[in-house]
Amino acid sequence: MRFMFIRRADQLTEEGKPPAPGVFDAMEKYHQEMAAAGVLLDGVGLRPSRFGARIKVGADGSHTKTDGPFAETKELIAGFSMIKVNSREEAIAWAMKWPAIDTDAEIEIRQLYEEEDFSEWTK
Repeated sequence: MRFMFIRRADQLTEEGKPPAPGVFDAMEKYHQEMAAAGVLLDGVGLRPSRFGARIKVGADGSHTKTDGPFAETKELIAGFSMIKVNSREEAIAWAMKWPAIDTDAEIEIRQLYEEEDFSEWTK
């Protein structure tokens, strides 16, 4: 089972400022721990939304582009980690180890669809 940990953006990440001292080291150690356990698939930070864009596909098939920055940081992602574990509970246990030095971080845990999940839909 694959899961994504989504680190929500906040004012600091959207301003593109470096995190508090020690956060990079703590995150590197956290990712190394997951890699050593064989569960880490990937983990990266994202640039602020001012460097991004959104494409909205209309009901008529039209495409509309909106350049960042985007106003609502609660809807933005600052980074993510992808893991492969045996259960939702194991994913939650790894998320609970998120470095406490990253204060006020909000981590959303989402399971990815696997190919076999679509077999019922494509029959």
